[in-house]
Amino acid sequence: MKDFHQLSNNFLNVIKSTKNLSDKTIVAYNSDLNDFCNFLSSRRLHKDIILDYTKHLFDERKLQESTITRKLIVLKMFFQFLYQNGHIEHNYYKNYNFKIKKERKLPKTLSIDETTKLITHLSDNTKRDTSTFSFWKACRDLALIDLLISTGIRIEEASNISLEDIIFSEQTILIHGKGRKQRLIYISCDETWTNLLSWIKIRNNIKSNTNKIFVNRFGNQISIHGIEYIYNSVKKSCGINEHSTPHYLRHTFATNLLANGADLRSVQEILGHISVTTTEIYTEVTVKHKKQILTKYNYRNSI
Repeated sequence: MKDFHQLSNNFLNVIKSTKNLSDKTIVAYNSDLNDFCNFLSSRRLHKDIILDYTKHLFDERKLQESTITRKLIVLKMFFQFLYQNGHIEHNYYKNYNFKIKKERKLPKTLSIDETTKLITHLSDNTKRDTSTFSFWKACRDLALIDLLISTGIRIEEASNISLEDIIFSEQTILIHGKGRKQRLIYISCDETWTNLLSWIKIRNNIKSNTNKIFVNRFGNQISIHGIEYIYNSVKKSCGINEHSTPHYLRHTFATNLLANGADLRSVQEILGHISVTTTEIYTEVTVKHKKQILTKYNYRNSI
């Protein structure tokens, strides 16, 4: 039997060089292929192997539709690679055309009051009489969380901002988004910009191993897990939604832009969405909110 684990590694090496995929996507694809290879290890390769695997994912493991869809996407590419390079006689994936109906979940957001609590708590931390490290940590956390609130960028994008990405004369930041796509984000809130500049001034006096803006106590680039840890600590301290994540800030940003009258295409560009369809889900949230407001406050309802 062929060593499909080795073949999957060969495949990943090829798409790393030929497709514009992020490191995060490659890691996910590697995990998905390992999962399929483990499933295949106790079975023979046959014409219905993809169908058997899909049933296994749905019926036995009960995975989410979005997870199964991603696994099938990489398997489609993998089987095409195997067939084109003569590793298998038939492309068994071509026997099926999967159409998985994914549940369309509305994005979860924070209220304006909760967002205000976040900013107030972080700002108050910078005014406490504490150690040097506690002070610069408080300034970093304020600049970081405020930037997420004010721009709606992803935490991975915030982690990757370097000093060279700051265009000081324009109050603008160059963001390195998904699929290695770049976009410029204007910092429209002067307070956010001031918080960022204050942190950069402190950061320039810290011994660092990187040119990234946001660093940890060891002078290394702060990771997405580091940002999640900071957010989780802050949310507990200021008593906001305990189930919220940093991504709620992105959802909150987008929803309020649309609710306040921004057009869909502009929001798509600001968020860095490839397709406007991804952005459209936020309009459903704003419509839902408007229905709630009108149901509760429209005087005509009581006449």
